[in-house]
Amino acid sequence: MKDHRPKNLDLATIRMPITAITSILHRITGIALFFGVGFLVWALSLSLQSSQGFDQVAQVMTHPLAKFITWGILSLVVYHLFAGIKHLIMDAGYAETKEGGPLAAKITLALTVVAIVLMGVWVW
Repeated sequence: MKDHRPKNLDLATIRMPITAITSILHRITGIALFFGVGFLVWALSLSLQSSQGFDQVAQVMTHPLAKFITWGILSLVVYHLFAGIKHLIMDAGYAETKEGGPLAAKITLALTVVAIVLMGVWVW
């Protein structure tokens, strides 16, 4: 039996809906958080070892690269949190319609952008 479904193998021409983009970003941020937490655990462990360790972490955290990494990890946390809340709301039966899904995705992205900017102001 011959398959007559259309085949599009050019990935550059595929336009993903906003709901798919937010879902993929939620997965990516989860994976990135898994690795990014290592930096935070290292800093916490070192800061709790002694007062010299705490001073060392405080000094490292004033470096622009450490601030950028911290801001990046906080950005991952914020997006993952908002997307997770969106998923919980959808699991409760809200925003599951064809119109509600994209609206929830747009709200998630908008809240995330605002929170990431605020986190950047706080970290820097």
